[in-house]
Amino acid sequence: MRIVSLASGSAGNAYCVESGGCVLLIDCGLSCRELLKRSRIAGIDLGAVVAAVFTHSHDDHVKGVAKFHDCFPKAGLFANAMTADTIAAATGIGEFSIFENGQDFEVGPFAVKPFAIPHDTSDPVGFLVTDGEIRYFHATDVGTPLESIGVNLSEADIATLESNHDSVLLRRSGRPPALIQRIAGPRGHLSNDQACDLVRRFASPRLRTLALAHLSRDCNEPHVAEGAMRTALCEIGRTDIELRILRQDEIVEI
Repeated sequence: MRIVSLASGSAGNAYCVESGGCVLLIDCGLSCRELLKRSRIAGIDLGAVVAAVFTHSHDDHVKGVAKFHDCFPKAGLFANAMTADTIAAATGIGEFSIFENGQDFEVGPFAVKPFAIPHDTSDPVGFLVTDGEIRYFHATDVGTPLESIGVNLSEADIATLESNHDSVLLRRSGRPPALIQRIAGPRGHLSNDQACDLVRRFASPRLRTLALAHLSRDCNEPHVAEGAMRTALCEIGRTDIELRILRQDEIVEI
């Protein structure tokens, strides 16, 4: 299994999981032109996409889906009912395959388990993806580090986990109080400390690579998020875990 972040952050998100000559696209928050450009650089053939799966309906995760669907109509579109309805209302796309949260579904060589997460939109999810050998955990917009999320993390060999903001930098950001409250609230985004807490409690011996995702440009710094997580990994004796920092404008192989 090969996993590549094409973009990670509030300006757009797209991630590719590749196995057996097939590609699973997680979210499509880039324009089709930018998605094509970055996938070519990463050596990923979008013509091999068997499905695009969607975590939720916020614009930074879905804004490229209409054009993507026009360009690659054979790629299935998968979302739960509420997310599909919201995307369809905005784009006119009505060709979604509907999954049920907590129920595995198969597409190409992938088995995908969607699990519920708390975020301020209609029925958001994370994913646990396997190709029969490797298990990949993906959760990028998480308001609260719930135990149910950690249980899925504990099954992963490779994980992408949100580490959105540093609590001090968020308070000092100059953002309106209501926005700060939303970000730090139970349906907002995970702080560095909350991400570290999840990893301390649920990283299993099988976890070998961890990518920190959806870092805020204004309320976090890559070295701050990385430093916090490295400290947490040291505390649980897991300095063997490879740590990646995902960025908005960089292609990162996880």
